[in-house]
Amino acid sequence: MENPINPINVEEYLRMEQTSSEKHEYFDGEIYVMSGGTMAHSVIASNIGLALKAQLKGSGCRVHISDLKVMVDATNSFYYPDVFVECGDYDKDSLYTKTPVAIFEVLSKSTATIDRREKLFAYKRLESLKAYFIVQQSRKRITAYLRDEKNNWCSSEFVNSGELLVANCSNRSIRIALDEIYEDCDLDDNPDLQVREEVTEYAW
Repeated sequence: MENPINPINVEEYLRMEQTSSEKHEYFDGEIYVMSGGTMAHSVIASNIGLALKAQLKGSGCRVHISDLKVMVDATNSFYYPDVFVECGDYDKDSLYTKTPVAIFEVLSKSTATIDRREKLFAYKRLESLKAYFIVQQSRKRITAYLRDEKNNWCSSEFVNSGELLVANCSNRSIRIALDEIYEDCDLDDNPDLQVREEVTEYAW
């Protein structure tokens, strides 16, 4: 993302996005231009989307990749998650949803800190959300934030081939193998530290 342009209100932002040739995310009056992704980023997001779509067929849930916005009322923000699942009522004209149940963000140099801090803070305030997955693109490593039945969040790391990511989505569970997510990716034995972004996480 780039530096914010002039602050605008939500209505102006949504109107602008409908005609803009670029995508922008919105945070409490400020908008940020989204940068393009790498081939690895695209392959990983596509792998996740295809796996989810196959599992959720007939469930009433839908998989979205990069195009539909998620609105977070608690932080007055709009984001374009790389991949997410929502199970609410279908509205063909809606520009955003407030009810995702699972979100996947694939790290990049320009978004890693935001994905781990700002978006983690915001996404946890979505009442519908059950799982948030932060996916590294240069090596097999996924951080999962899962909400339990008592509304508590816990985190875990997935780094080994053969491991399964599991989360509940409405009336159906999703299960994706780590190897499936990274299929057709040329992983780096010495990943770029800027992409890894090994920052200290806040206890939101």
